[in-house]
Amino acid sequence: MAKPNYAFAKRQRDLAKKQKKEEKQQRKTVVSEEQPPETQLLDHDDRTDRSETASPSPASDEA
Repeated sequence: MAKPNYAFAKRQRDLAKKQKKEEKQQRKTVVSEEQPPETQLLDHDDRTDRSETASPSPASDEA
């Protein structure tokens, strides 16, 4: 019966881990490039909230 080559198996596991880690890092960079920073999202939400709250106020003044 042949002896198991533990060094080869360990090397294969390490290479697989390294490849998965690199793929995960690439996915994170792609996602972060696609989405604007959180501060821009918050500014956009604030403008939306202000415009929605500003619209009913003049309408109530006119009525």
